[in-house]
Amino acid sequence: MNRLTALIAITALAAVSCAQADSGPLVIYSGRSQELVQPLIDQFEAETGIEVDVRYAGSTDLAATLLQEGESSDADVFFAQDPASLGSVGDLLATLPEETLSKVSPAFADRGGRWVGTSGRVRAFVYNTSIETDLPQSIDDLTDPRWAGQVGFAPTNGSFLAFVAAMVLERGEDQTAEWLRGFAANNPLEYPNNSSIVTATDNSEVNAGLVNHYYLLRLQAEGAGQNAENWFIPAGDVGSLVMPAGVGILGSSDMAGEARRFVDFLLSHTAQTYFATETFEFPLIDGVSPAAGLPELSEINVPDIDLSALADALPIATRLVLEVMG
Repeated sequence: MNRLTALIAITALAAVSCAQADSGPLVIYSGRSQELVQPLIDQFEAETGIEVDVRYAGSTDLAATLLQEGESSDADVFFAQDPASLGSVGDLLATLPEETLSKVSPAFADRGGRWVGTSGRVRAFVYNTSIETDLPQSIDDLTDPRWAGQVGFAPTNGSFLAFVAAMVLERGEDQTAEWLRGFAANNPLEYPNNSSIVTATDNSEVNAGLVNHYYLLRLQAEGAGQNAENWFIPAGDVGSLVMPAGVGILGSSDMAGEARRFVDFLLSHTAQTYFATETFEFPLIDGVSPAAGLPELSEINVPDIDLSALADALPIATRLVLEVMG
């Protein structure tokens, strides 16, 4: 090799090295907890060789950060706990390819194609198996006096507020306020979160509660929860709302290809099986079964709610809960 050829080769190698250094790691803002999803992200790194930098915080906090940072954000991917957080930053997200969106039912993705659901959490009515009252057939049954003083709920929890926001989309503000007043008149018992409701139900401190389905399965995985069962309210109203966790790619990302690989990984058989067996959430792609004891998601009569609009309804829901139950 002559001196000129060697110089060209060294220059080309340096350019490649600089390009790799400039690209940096794939930056993921994760509203999903480190305990739940870091093992999955580690597997993605191992399988693809793509370096990942994950920044964990609450989904609403990360959404606020993204809105503040705008197009100057370091984030490439927003992996969120709920559609409302994703919807609030929708203008910052790129449109996902159809081949990615088509892996999941349109009901669990943004109608504009800016985010896609990765796993499903279904609202459930957890109950102590010793109760003798007939189980509710509709969410409206919980305004009946026979449930007075028997139902636990977490009014400040994000999942309850999302449930109320979905009711706003389904019924409108006035009818949602009417339901809240009827529910409040039955003196429901207040708890700080879903897990405490499930534990109290299992311990017979309360007869039932409004929760997300997977909290009971996690309690059972720890060896408890034998005195409680989930009931999926069959009427097809927001009592059986599916709230997907989801993911979107920032339009300002300079690592769009790597980001798409991460999104597609979350929708792979491997990752969907992880969600089913490790976090007890519902898988959203065909060919992966939910955890033992759960029905197929298609067997649950879920409401037809435009989850893309949830972000707009959430402030209304928060105000109504404060006015009626605060």
